[in-house]
Amino acid sequence: MQDESAFLALTDRVLDAIGAALDAAENGDLDWSENDGVLSVDCGTGGRIIVNRHVPNREIWVAAKSGGFHFRPESGAWRDTRGGEELGAVLQRLLQQQAAARVDFPPLRSG
Repeated sequence: MQDESAFLALTDRVLDAIGAALDAAENGDLDWSENDGVLSVDCGTGGRIIVNRHVPNREIWVAAKSGGFHFRPESGAWRDTRGGEELGAVLQRLLQQQAAARVDFPPLRSG
């Protein structure tokens, strides 16, 4: 398990990449903000999607209308602890469901 400062730097890069992908989305104007490791996406009438780092477990957590997801570093990617799905794929699906928005994420690396 990496030390806290390395984890914070890594997750800052991941959150920055998510924000850049949201800005680059061509089919909608998604409002989002990031503050101290918590990224919030306003999906209009679809509610919010929250992406945040969970330092004690060294995970990235996602909260959406359909439930909560925990992502752990595995083989260079952030993988869901239950289903093994990659973080970018889950975010893409959730944004389609909640905001009817198509967002293409780059590989969100865990190392």
